[in-house]
Formats: sequence, structure tokens, C-alpha cells
Amino acid sequence: MVTPQSRARGSEEKQNPGQLNSVQLNIVTLVDMEKATEEKSLTDAMYMVDNSYGGSGQGTSRLETVCKQGQVLNWIIRPIDMEKRPDGTWPPMPKINNIVFLDTEVGDEEDVAEKKVCVELKIYGAPDKMRDPWTPVYYYWAGTVLSTAKPGVYKYRLIVELEQDGKKEKLYLNTENHPSIRVIPV
Repeated sequence: MVTPQSRARGSEEKQNPGQLNSVQLNIVTLVDMEKATEEKSLTDAMYMVDNSYGGSGQGTSRLETVCKQGQVLNWIIRPIDMEKRPDGTWPPMPKINNIVFLDTEVGDEEDVAEKKVCVELKIYGAPDKMRDPWTPVYYYWAGTVLSTAKPGVYKYRLIVELEQDGKKEKLYLNTENHPSIRVIPV
């Protein structure tokens, strides 16, 4: 039964108009934790793959992911070494602290983009405080490409937080080679 309230709800503007009910894309980043923490750099210590069709740079740090306007992207990060230790604990884990889209139109790839490209989706898994040394945790950052994003290539920088074996302080590194998303129109 259609009521005035349901009609009013149906005419409200969606929070993210144009969001697709299509396949979510996974962008998986593998980090050589030992090399990255030793050299304090992600260069030659980070490898990316995705499940998009038509992108380039699989297995490198310059991955280009092809996606649609309104599509959900899941950035998943984990260490290359995921073997449980003899004491039952897991090795240090990497975490995506943030994703910063860059303003490539200006020519300086290090300038932060003035316009939003993605809307961050809030955590929908188990909270970090539930983590214990006997359960592996894969960190992720999820976002929806804005339905109003112009078709084109958008480079981004990952800000990665690395746990260090035997140390309480964490190491924060930025990607030096910039991966990207190629947004195609719906």
C-alpha cells in the first residue's frame, strides 16, 4: 500500500545517487613488511592486484584499476608473510591509514585533489579493539566512486601504517609510485 509517508521517502534524494548494484572491486595490496620497515620505504616492497577488467600494472605498485561511476572499491592490505608463528601469534600487519587522491591536472602529482573522487564507507567488519594475537586481521579501506566523478584517470597515494616487530611505535609510509583508478561512465 502506498502511503503519503512512503511516497515522500521514495522522492527523497539518495545519499549517493547513481550507486551501482554491480560487482564490488577488490584492490589487494601485499607488503613485504621486513623490507619496508628495514628501508622505511614501500618502494619495491609493495605489490598490488585487483579484479577489474582492462586495467594495467598487476603485481606492481602502479596498478590502474578500471571502475565505474558509483562503484564500490575495497582496498585490502596484508603482509606477504602470513604464516602463523610457532608461538601461535601472527606477524606484524600493515594497515591503510588513508587514501589521498592527487591533483594530476595541475601537473604536480603530490598536490591533493580539490574535488572528492570517493566517499569513504565506514568500517563494516570487526572493530580493531576485538583483535587478538591469535586471530589474523586483514585491514581494508572501502569507498564508493562518486556518481558525479568525471571519467578519467585519478592517481592516489596510500598512507600505510606498519606494525614493527617488538616495537610499540608504528611506522607511517606513503606510496612513492602512485596507483590509480580509471573511471569509466555508466
